[in-house]
Amino acid sequence: MTETTPPTFPRAGFRRRFGSWIYDSLIVIAIFMLSGYICVALFVALDAAELIAITRSGFGIDWNASHIAYKIAFNSWCVAWVCIFFVYFWAKKGQTLGMRAWRLRVQNTDGSLISKMSAIKRLVPTLLGLGSLIVLIDRKNKLSLQDRLTNTEVVVLSLEANRGRL
Repeated sequence: MTETTPPTFPRAGFRRRFGSWIYDSLIVIAIFMLSGYICVALFVALDAAELIAITRSGFGIDWNASHIAYKIAFNSWCVAWVCIFFVYFWAKKGQTLGMRAWRLRVQNTDGSLISKMSAIKRLVPTLLGLGSLIVLIDRKNKLSLQDRLTNTEVVVLSLEANRGRL
């Protein structure tokens, strides 16, 4: 291997992907909760300023009695922040925090970082990790549904390569 040739790493199997998914799901829950708290605070502040009218029960919002538009806005806000988390880390570093713990990196098949558009395209088939179930069937290529749709791959980094990404 010469200085100009980037190192090649093996593709990740299902177990590593699943381990990374577990780690990232904990982070996603925290992001969802934090963004939810911020959204509720915004709703309460807008209600106090009489710009919107939410139904309250004590300090909290009574979601069952509130207009459906507030539920849609709340969930859209929270999901948007989760999506921003994945797109940012995939496009900027090639790794989420869970992927880093399991020494995984998402990249283009040539070894370069994926673009923000590719990261956005990966989001839907990545939903709940279901796209990665294909790796169980396709053990030879180890490509998930989101890998196939975006012409990307998830590779296992060496200890040195993962450490060098700090």
